[in-house]
Amino acid sequence: MTVKVPPLKCQGIKTKLVEWIEDHASLSKDGTWIEPFMGSGVVGFNVRPNRAVFADVNPHIVNFYNAVKEGKITAGIAKEFLEKEGAQLQAKGEGHYYAVRERFNKTGEPLDMLFLNRACFNGVMRFNKKGGFNVPFGHKPERFAKAYITKITNQIKYVSDAVSQYDWTFVCVDFRKSIESAKENDFIYCDPPYIGRHVDYFNSWSESDEQELYSMLSATPAKFMLSTWHSNQYRKNSAIEKYAYRFTILTREHFYHVGASEKNRNPMLEAIVLNYNPLTPVMLEREKQLALFEKSKDGYVIFSTPEA
Repeated sequence: MTVKVPPLKCQGIKTKLVEWIEDHASLSKDGTWIEPFMGSGVVGFNVRPNRAVFADVNPHIVNFYNAVKEGKITAGIAKEFLEKEGAQLQAKGEGHYYAVRERFNKTGEPLDMLFLNRACFNGVMRFNKKGGFNVPFGHKPERFAKAYITKITNQIKYVSDAVSQYDWTFVCVDFRKSIESAKENDFIYCDPPYIGRHVDYFNSWSESDEQELYSMLSATPAKFMLSTWHSNQYRKNSAIEKYAYRFTILTREHFYHVGASEKNRNPMLEAIVLNYNPLTPVMLEREKQLALFEKSKDGYVIFSTPEA
């Protein structure tokens, strides 16, 4: 499977976990795919459900994709914009980046969001308490080379083609509202901020938010899957023991790269929490064998057998 990368990036993007997540998702033909924490949208964009509600509290993400859906942003429009802004970035350096950042924080222009997302440090999406984008420059004035712009515009074209084929809606709402809307045949995929880790991507994420999320998922008539972290070499996610113990839990080791140093290539045990068991006995045995093989090879996959 070739994973399609979305035009906007967020920390914690699930690009390398999409296939694993999709393999265990369970959406009925007439149901709606619901993402209360859209973020980059990489999972839903690759699953390509017939009907979907992509929700997020970050209005800039929602505005960007609604602009794509409405034809206000196309591959051609983005290409022209990035060529112009990229040339100015190359000529003026970080001064132009900060000028665009200031402009964006006044107007909220979706194309400026795209530029900042691709020119900022490490492709991080972060906002201050006043809602202003505050990520510093990524120190690459020649960032928008021809090939890079083509790559971004192809990503926009992929989304543009998808929204023309499918019934996809992008809304700026709190997770509570999108989960409450779910019906029996729907499927909820949650990728909330990781409690104890990345909690300031647009607004804060607290223990009470985590508890309420699990409470709402426990009561939903829909099937759900929740992505979270299980543990790393230093500590465990206490929310797994507090709230997820009653559900099916599958885990897989994943490497995160933060910065350029090899010492920052840190393994994390990722988890998906489900209110159903997606594995038949045959599949269960297959995954166990795969886990043993991969673990003996390079430790990449770890499988956790769900409780009966």
